[in-house]
Formats: sequence, C-alpha cells, structure tokens
Amino acid sequence: MQRTDGMNYAPKGKPKPVCQKGDFVFSAIALDHGHIYGMCNGLTEAGGLLKSVYDPDPEKIKAFCKAFPGVKVASSEAEILDDKEVMMVAGAAVPSERAPLGMRVMDSGKDYFTDKTPFTTLEQLDMAKVKAAETNRKYMVYYSERLHTESGVFAGELIRDGAIGKVIQVLGLGPHRLNAPNRPEWFFEKEKYGGILCDIGSHQAEQYLYYAGEKNATVVKSQVANYAHPQYPELEDFGEAMILGDNGTSNYFRVDWFTPDGLRTWGDGRTTILGTKGYIELRKYIDITRDNTPDHLFLVDEKGEHYINCSGKVGYPFFGELILDCLNRTENAMTQEHAFKAAELCLKAQANAVRISG
Repeated sequence: MQRTDGMNYAPKGKPKPVCQKGDFVFSAIALDHGHIYGMCNGLTEAGGLLKSVYDPDPEKIKAFCKAFPGVKVASSEAEILDDKEVMMVAGAAVPSERAPLGMRVMDSGKDYFTDKTPFTTLEQLDMAKVKAAETNRKYMVYYSERLHTESGVFAGELIRDGAIGKVIQVLGLGPHRLNAPNRPEWFFEKEKYGGILCDIGSHQAEQYLYYAGEKNATVVKSQVANYAHPQYPELEDFGEAMILGDNGTSNYFRVDWFTPDGLRTWGDGRTTILGTKGYIELRKYIDITRDNTPDHLFLVDEKGEHYINCSGKVGYPFFGELILDCLNRTENAMTQEHAFKAAELCLKAQANAVRISG
C-alpha cells in the first residue's frame, strides 16, 4: 500500500464476505483517481465479484488489471452499463464528471459508488437527488477518511456506546501532500476538481455529521487561499470552515496541501471529538516521531487516559453493509440522506468561501 502518496492510498483489510461468490457483481468505470483501488479492495474483501473495468486510458487499465487479476476489460462504458449481471458501478472519475457518470449508471438500473467528492456543484447534487428518487438506485460515496480507517470506525462504536457522553463538537484536520509533479492536469483546474473545501472538505463534513449525529447543519463561515503555489493559480492550497448543527453541535475543519516531505506518510490526518464526559482523538495515518502505522485512538474519560491501537481491531464494515444494502434495498451502511447532506455542506462551504490570499 502506498503510504506517501494520498492519491494512491488504498487500504487493504482481511476478507470478510457477507455473501456467496457471484451474489453481488460489480464493475469499475473511470480510473482517474487512485481511490478506485481502495473502493474495489473494500468491495471484493466483503464478497463482491469484480467482473469488468473500463477506462479509455490503456495505461490505467494495465495497472488496474495487475492489481485485480482476472477482471475483464470492457470495450466501452456502454458494455458495462448494458450488462444485466452487474449490480453496481464503482467510479473515480474526474470530480466534475462523477455526477454525469452517476446519472448514466442509475439510468441503467445499477447502484453507483463514487469517490469523494461526489459533486462539484449544487446543481449536480439536485440532479442526483431527483435521479435517485426516480430510479430507486443508490448514489453512495467513498468518504474514506472515516469509512476506510479502523480508528474512524472504532470511534463511532465508542460514541454509540456512550464513552464520551453527548458529542458537542468535532474538530477535523485534513492535511495532504501535494506531490504536484505526479498530479494530472485536472487536479489544478478548479472547474474540474471543485475547490479544496468541496474536495478534501467532503471528508470532514461527513465525519462531523456522523460523529455528532446531526442530520442537518449550516455553514457559518468558510475561507480558502493559495498561499504558496502561484504557478497553479486555480489551486487552493488551504481551506477552513465552521459549521453549526441543528442540534447545537459545532464543527471546525482545516484542509491543506502543506504536508512536508519529512513526514513518512501523505498526511497527518486527525480528528478530535469532544463529548460531555470525555473526548477522543484520532491520529489516523501516523503518530509522528513514534509510530509510522495508522489508526491510533486516544480516549480520555471519567476513568482515565486510554490508548487504543485500532489496527486489525474492527476492520471496514461499511463495504459489507453496502453490499447487503444493495441486495436487500436497506440503508444500514449509510443513508442516502446522509451522503447527500455531507456533499451539500462542503459545496455550500466552497460556494460561500472568502478568499483570504492568492
């Protein structure tokens, strides 16, 4: 697994099938972002059968087939969409193209699983809401910073068990390494990537809603900047937002492209969750100067201070739950309302952001 490059970070877990082989068949379309590997890892480990893949770039196809031996290379997107055996399409298209792909997938009668950010405009979100209701198909989102980290999963279990009382605030830090020479051209075009709050910020908005148990919230203030990359005038290398939930909880998050080369992983992502009876801190990808492994959780409660290494502890249950949701038409992995609300918050934060530099 590539730990220094966030674009190609694809966690692997232990196989934990929730269905028989062949019961859930899916395919991949659009390999523009490396997150497609994590998405497909999660689904196959949960028992999904990856049948086929399509992308117009033969080099991307070659690398994908190496990672997933036996997958069939489709001749076109239409070949996959017309395949009645395929139940879901996983895609990591250029962000501005994720919604249009989703419309075509749902129109073909299949569920859609897209990389974050799921949309780059509020208009796309509105289209997806209509299409999901019209087709009764799922438009699910790979919010990997919670769904594909064991510390993020275990924090949710602790909160449900009342370990820190009622959650009142969530703080999120999402630093990433830029690694500009290895980024595609679209990465630096705002119309295509959507802006930093829309892109990386989607992780943060989703985590806040989930941990705080909020169904609705308002963006109070948001800011973006390009502090250090004038050669990429459309890049935003810094962003922050404040959000207030309908139940009175609050959220602050900061996202940036300033991870220094000296860090042994692609970003020191952290989340702090404050409750009325304690707090949790997640050091998701590294514990700097001490441990170059992911999934460190620190809990302080009324009984003391606790450290939990979450690696290998809870796995990644989202993927199995998602497969069963698709088979049974349930909403246990993530509700459609939640997926769309997280997207709405980051889109509104982006749309209303004040530019403070650059």
